[in-house]
Amino acid sequence: MKRFMDRHPLIARWIDRPHRSGKVLFGRYEIIEELGMGSYGIAYKGRDCATGRVVVIKQARRTKGEDGRRLLQREADVLAHLRHPQIPARYDTFIEGGQPHLVMDYIDGETVEDRIFHLGVMYTEQAAFRLLLDVLDVVRDIHAFGIVHRDLRIPNIVWRNGTVFVIDFGLACRIGERVDFRDDDPLEKRLRREPHPRSDFYALGHFALFLLYSAYEPISEDEKSWEEELNLSPKAQTILRKMLQLDPPYDHIDSLIADVEQLLAKDGPAQAEAL
Repeated sequence: MKRFMDRHPLIARWIDRPHRSGKVLFGRYEIIEELGMGSYGIAYKGRDCATGRVVVIKQARRTKGEDGRRLLQREADVLAHLRHPQIPARYDTFIEGGQPHLVMDYIDGETVEDRIFHLGVMYTEQAAFRLLLDVLDVVRDIHAFGIVHRDLRIPNIVWRNGTVFVIDFGLACRIGERVDFRDDDPLEKRLRREPHPRSDFYALGHFALFLLYSAYEPISEDEKSWEEELNLSPKAQTILRKMLQLDPPYDHIDSLIADVEQLLAKDGPAQAEAL
């Protein structure tokens, strides 16, 4: 049944019945707009009618059954446990229409995708790794609580007034928690979803490459590896290869941060700005 729904998203959406704009849930939370539908939940921008505060409301998808309800509760528990200023705060949970809902802080910011494609920002090696270090400072605190995020993609890392925020803990879990993979799951998914800090480093390795490619101008149509296309220092290549698990990977975030700080200290702050 789950695989059928995965192959027929329109049918799944009809069964999930997302809330419409203007609807008030739990006698308190007004739906402003749908933000997106994820693997197990539907997220909305909403308003807390009691406080006037703009919030995110996440609803478990009906088509995900007990798995969806369990994962929403796990996300609520993770947010309640973390309580970090650069992570969305959990405000409330409630049941509406038989489905659990989670209310959390709405982080209105910009992603690096916004900066690159809308503002034309290009990231030098130093600028890319300085932004990476900002993210790692938050992720270190997440790992210190025994949590691994497992979904550190571009949309889930935002900046607001110069401060980085990590959002969407829908796939977060305890380090070492049992996670089931299907036999046909690709290696990429397994590397990103492993319940170990390595999965966050792997995702952030791709995040760093996205930043670095913003300043890349191809000189031929030949397909090459990122190591051939990007003009990176040996230290930067070493860090990325370990993050991407092409070489023996980092097992702890402190080692990764130490290497990034060493890279940044080598050339100094003068070269740390984006172009």
